Amino acid sequence: MISVALPQLSRRFEQPDHYGPRDQTARTLPFRFIRLDGDRYVATNLAGEHIVLPRGAIVDLVNGTTRPDDPRYVDFLRKHFLIDTSSDVALDLLAVKYRTKQALLAQFTGLHIFVVTLRCDHACPYCQVSRVSSDKLAYDMTTQTADKAIDFLFRSPNPNLKVEFQGGESLLNFELIRYVVERVKERNVTEARNVEFVIATNLALITDDMLQFCLAHQIWISTSLDGPRALHNANRPRPGHDSYERTIEGIQRCRSVLGHGAVSALMTTTKKSLDKPEAIIDEYLARGFNSIFLRWLSPFGFASKTAGALGYSTDAWNRFYERGLRYIMKLNKGGCRIREEYARLVLRKILTPYATSYVDLQSPTGLGLSVVVYNYDGDIYASDESRMLAETGDRSFRLGNLEKDSYEDVFLSDRLLTVIDTTMTECTPCCADCAFEPYCGTDPVFHHATQGDMIGHRPSSGFCNRNMFLFKLLIQMLEDEPESAAILRSWAAA
Repeated sequence: MISVALPQLSRRFEQPDHYGPRDQTARTLPFRFIRLDGDRYVATNLAGEHIVLPRGAIVDLVNGTTRPDDPRYVDFLRKHFLIDTSSDVALDLLAVKYRTKQALLAQFTGLHIFVVTLRCDHACPYCQVSRVSSDKLAYDMTTQTADKAIDFLFRSPNPNLKVEFQGGESLLNFELIRYVVERVKERNVTEARNVEFVIATNLALITDDMLQFCLAHQIWISTSLDGPRALHNANRPRPGHDSYERTIEGIQRCRSVLGHGAVSALMTTTKKSLDKPEAIIDEYLARGFNSIFLRWLSPFGFASKTAGALGYSTDAWNRFYERGLRYIMKLNKGGCRIREEYARLVLRKILTPYATSYVDLQSPTGLGLSVVVYNYDGDIYASDESRMLAETGDRSFRLGNLEKDSYEDVFLSDRLLTVIDTTMTECTPCCADCAFEPYCGTDPVFHHATQGDMIGHRPSSGFCNRNMFLFKLLIQMLEDEPESAAILRSWAAA
């Protein structure tokens, strides 16, 4: 007879003195801090947990002199600014939170942008791409190029893939969109990925046949809406001066066929928009949208040529943004639910353990890791902004060509690895010491275009200035405005 020792299934209670007071000598865990306003500072740790403290409390935390009877002591433990002998799992919890923040890196490239044509029927002055007239078929992606891009798509290990069709005006090459969707779905029978399709379009050329195809294949629509009629038509002119009318009609037609939630819209802020945040937001509400992305004007590609006429300073943008966000808060407090999408992305990083796939808020950069662009001519770029930069002759972020380079050549290239290595905010000058590092990103294309290198000079960077302003604004609202804080917390969970 063989005797088998059974595992202990329960633990006996310890003697009473085991549960008595313990030595609570505390050790400080890594954290950063920055002045919020007046005497208040924001401290953040590796996982992005934050706490707002007066100067004296920061001094005690830095010097390791915070006492267990300090009313903030439990918060310091709970948020992993301190560790003591009262728990032996704190470091494991901190590691889990940090790992969760970085989980997107393991999934690799999820967004694959197909630039199906450069042809366009609009002549937007802020357009970042060298658009061509609608009769120039040489600027269309071919089925041969599309097939190679589809091969790259399925080489990504990410189980969740998004195919986004862009232009120019993507509907001018709708037959290629039809071809790609059908080929991808055919391949996916064996690949078994979760694949989404999005068409970015101004909607001026949408037809019933296109809508029925989108319905059959569950394709989402993304369009542009810059604000009320006069502003939209000024920003996005086309022959007939009816861009706004066609956009609104297109939104209504898409919703009637595809469903209300199948259509999203983006706006771009020009100099003409700066005194109209309320009117722009009201336009989105009038059109049935429950969110708006207040988006600044990018200085890339051909848009740089009109920056003098359409552009504005970072301070002007910050004033516009705060005015818009305050108005959105007012609307929500009055019972009208609408959220600002960039704030939602930031709040997700501030208030939850989860990351965002938004490229500009990733470390290392999401270029190549989260998004890749297949241009109409087969060139491969690390992001849409990289493609726009190339339109002016700067191909610094071109990764290769579908005809000439293999998947391994592209994604293991020194060019991409250098971008990734250079954009780790944890070791980037200024970023490494910034309390907002867990919430921010690097945007190497912006800094290359505006300051001459991928890192840039952070104290004078418009990217840093905008983000620092927003981070402080959101944390002040979370701390000082209970009603606004409740609204903002709901956005983080959306």
